[in-house]
Amino acid sequence: MSRYFAVAGHRFFIEGKEDLPLWSAIDNYLPFRAAGGSCLFGLEVLQSDRQFTKEAVFSQGGKDEEQRLDLYSTQEGWLLEMAPRKDMDICASMLFSRDYSRAQVYLKGGGPALQRFGLDNSVMVLFAFATAALGTLEMHASTVSNSGKGYLFLGRSGAGKSTHSRLWLQNVPGSELVNDDNPVIRVGDDGCVYVYGSPWSGKTPCYRNVCLPAGALVDIRQAPANRIERLPLLQAYACVASSCSGFRAHRKVADGLHETLSAVASKVPCFALDCLPDAQAAILCSENVRSK
Repeated sequence: MSRYFAVAGHRFFIEGKEDLPLWSAIDNYLPFRAAGGSCLFGLEVLQSDRQFTKEAVFSQGGKDEEQRLDLYSTQEGWLLEMAPRKDMDICASMLFSRDYSRAQVYLKGGGPALQRFGLDNSVMVLFAFATAALGTLEMHASTVSNSGKGYLFLGRSGAGKSTHSRLWLQNVPGSELVNDDNPVIRVGDDGCVYVYGSPWSGKTPCYRNVCLPAGALVDIRQAPANRIERLPLLQAYACVASSCSGFRAHRKVADGLHETLSAVASKVPCFALDCLPDAQAAILCSENVRSK
């Protein structure tokens, strides 16, 4: 059976056996259900421990708590092997075509949490790669809405993005959480930049199918005092580029990302916020970014 979804206006489908246990564990996709029709990509879910002949392309390392994502090239296309942490065995493998339109994810067992991890990461990677040339950025950010606009808080892992969102919710009247980990930015046909909710929100279950004009992007940096400044264009570009997903080794994807990053950096105000995790940081930030 196939189920159809749409995120930021991009339609895709997930298919698998009707009795697949995973179907009952992916409520995060329900707000994004869509009617059947033309799709950007499709993902087939299989329960198998298939082995592959492969050549290494990229490996994501880092701290123990970071997930493991290893990308390979095969005769059939690209292969992504994944695990929640780099010190864990691979729990899922996704084989996908070089144009990102078709894929199979092989779930190697484990409980619902591991299987959902494999599915979510497969869809997120496909989505990021397939939409890169379509004016779309999959961001690593926490996002709130206020006064009809979306505000994205960027920064390194542990910088305090989620904390800053929570401070807005507590101290800036009218604020609502849009997504706490992976919102999507898209340049619309009208040339404006919009922020969307997504089925992927990290540890915070916030799966809202909403669309808002992007009000500002804010790079969160821990500091002993609160200070905010607007970034010039080149710094804004670098800030957004460091927080979006994409496969820059593929020329079409890299060119698409560059074009979209240039549009976003030039159209949406970008700020650097040196801050403490306190109410005054949220108030200072809101007063500055909402005035632009």
